[in-house]
Amino acid sequence: MSPSGVSRRSVLSAAAVTPAVVATSGAVNAAPAQAAPHSQASPDGARFTFAVLPDIQYLIDEGGSDHEPVRESLRWAVRERRNRNIAFLAQLGDLTEHGTKAEMQVADTVFRTGVDRRLPYSVLAGNHDVSGDDQRGDTPYLRTFGPGRFARSRSYGGSSPDGYNSFHTFDAGGRSWLVLALDWRVSDAGIRWAQRVLDRHPKLPTVLTTHDIVWADESGDATLSDHGRHLWDGLIRGNDQIFLALGGHYWPCGRATLTNDAGNPVHVHITNYQDRYYGGAGMLRTYAFDLPRGCIDVETFSPWLLTKKNPTPLEAETAELTGEADRFSIEIPFTERFAGFAPPPNPPSRPASEVLVAGTAAYWRFDDEGFAGTGDDGAPVAGGAVARDLSGNGNDLVAQRLHDGPAEVLTWSADHHAGAPAHASVRFDGGKNPDRGAVLHTRSGAPVNTATFTRGYTIETFFRLPEPFEGDHAWMGILSWEGRAGDAGKDGGYSTDDAVCSLNVTSERFLQYVVYPTSINDDPTCWSHAVPIGRWTHVAIVNDGSHTVVHVDGSPIARNAAQHSRGIATVGKPFAIGGTQSGGRFGQGFYGQVGDTRIVSRALARNEFMLPG
Repeated sequence: MSPSGVSRRSVLSAAAVTPAVVATSGAVNAAPAQAAPHSQASPDGARFTFAVLPDIQYLIDEGGSDHEPVRESLRWAVRERRNRNIAFLAQLGDLTEHGTKAEMQVADTVFRTGVDRRLPYSVLAGNHDVSGDDQRGDTPYLRTFGPGRFARSRSYGGSSPDGYNSFHTFDAGGRSWLVLALDWRVSDAGIRWAQRVLDRHPKLPTVLTTHDIVWADESGDATLSDHGRHLWDGLIRGNDQIFLALGGHYWPCGRATLTNDAGNPVHVHITNYQDRYYGGAGMLRTYAFDLPRGCIDVETFSPWLLTKKNPTPLEAETAELTGEADRFSIEIPFTERFAGFAPPPNPPSRPASEVLVAGTAAYWRFDDEGFAGTGDDGAPVAGGAVARDLSGNGNDLVAQRLHDGPAEVLTWSADHHAGAPAHASVRFDGGKNPDRGAVLHTRSGAPVNTATFTRGYTIETFFRLPEPFEGDHAWMGILSWEGRAGDAGKDGGYSTDDAVCSLNVTSERFLQYVVYPTSINDDPTCWSHAVPIGRWTHVAIVNDGSHTVVHVDGSPIARNAAQHSRGIATVGKPFAIGGTQSGGRFGQGFYGQVGDTRIVSRALARNEFMLPG
C-alpha cells in the first residue's frame, strides 16, 4: 500500500508499518558552503565492507533516550575496520528526533567520539533533522554536520552551495567509488549539483544515499516514493554509474531492482529499524562487496545488543535480523555491470616473440600474425586455411570441416581472453544429431605428431563455452592427438579406441585431461570442477616427467593424476584443436571458442604461463 501522511510518532503508537514522515523543523537562512579537496584511502583487497547506519532519531531525543547503542555501533565499525575491511560508513538521515540545537550537540558528541577521523563516513539530513528542501538555509543540523565537519576527512569531496548535499570518494577493491549523500528533499538545484559531481567523476561506480527513496509492503517489495520518483527521473535512471541507492524513513525494510536507461539494474533498498525494540538499538547493516564472486552479501545486526552477556529474550531475538529483507545477497557481476562507463583496460596484444619461451614446440594464434583465416568478426574460416606454427618448428594447423558440415561450424572471432597474447580466436559450432563440427589439425609428418615429451611438457590453451550453453552437445574435445591408444599398444585395462591424449569437456562441463604415457599402460586422468559458461578460461597442463597437474585460470585443480606418468604415447597422428577422436574418427566437434594454444617441451612454472599475473 502507499505511505500515508500521518506522523511517525502517531503511527508508532498505533503499531503501523509503512508510515510517511511529517516534517517538524522550521527553516532558517544559511551562507553557501565551500567545497574542500579530498583524499582517498588505500585499497585493501578484493573484498570490502560498506556499512550503513539508518534512522537513529529515537536514540537521540532530548525528551528522554539512550544514545549508547549508536555510539557502540560506531565503535564497532572502527574496531572492525581492519577485520572486515570496512571502507566507508553511510548514515541515512534522521539523526535526531526534533533537530534542535541540544539534540545536535548530543549527535555531535556521539559521532566525534565514536567515528570522527577514525573511519570515512557521510551523513545527510532527514525530515526529523530539518524541514523543507535543501534550499532551507541555516539549521542546527547544518551548523553541526555541514561542510565544515568534513573538511579534513580523507573521503570528503565537497558539498552543494547550500551545504546539505555532499559527495565522498573512497578506494577499495582495487578501484575508486563515489558516494552521493543527498538531502531528504533534494531540490532541482541539488540535482543539478549532483549531476555535475557525476560528470566530474564519470568512471566511478556510485552509491546514492538519501533519506526517502522507497517504501515497502509487508512482503518487502519496495516502490519508489514521490521523492524517490523525483530522484529516479531526475538523476538515477540517466546515470549508469549509480548501481545502488539506499534510503531509510519508512518501515518495514524492503528492496527493489529497477532498470535504468542503459538497460542495467539499479538496486534500491530501504533500511530502517526504528520500529524495532529500543528504537532500533543502533542497528547496523553491512554490505560486504565480494568482487571475485560478483556479489554483495548483506547482514543486519545491533553491535550493542550483541555485547550483552546475559540478554533478555527480547534483546536476544533482536540482536541479529535474518529475514529476507535483512539478510540477503545480490548478484552484481561488477566488471560487466560497470563496463558501460568504466570498461576494464584491455592489455595490448603481445607479439609471438614474447610467448616463445625456451622449449616451445608449437605455438598457434588466430590474429594476423599467425592465421590466414582472419576476416570480419563471425566470417567463416575457409577449408584449408592455415594457422602457422609461430615456433618455427613446422607444426602448422589446417582447417577442416567434419561430416560435410556447413560453413558456420568454424568462424573467426575478435573475441579473446583479456590476458591472451593475441586478440583473436576461432569459434567452433559443433554438435550432434547429426554429428558436426570442425578441426584444425597438423599435416602428416609434422614434428609434434611424434613428439613424446618424456622429460616433461606443458600444454596451454584459452577457451570459452558460449552463453547460453544450448543445443545438442555431449562430451566433446578441445584438443587432442589423433590416433588410437591401441596403436600405441595401450588399452588402460579398458579400451584400445581412446585417443592417446585429449583435453575434453564433459556433459556436466567438467574438464577431463586423459593421457596414455610412454611409461605405463594405464591412462592417468585429471578432472576439474564445472567450468563457467560465457567466460574465457585458461588451462595449463603441466607434466614434470612423472606427474601431471592441471591449472585452471592459474590455480591447480584437486583431482590430478598421481600415477607415474612420463611423456605422451603419440603414434605419428596429427595434433588437433576442436575435437577428439574415438575409435579413429571424430564425432561431435567442439562447441565454443579457442584462442592462443601452446605446447612446450618442459614443465613451466606458474609465472611462465601465457596467462598474465
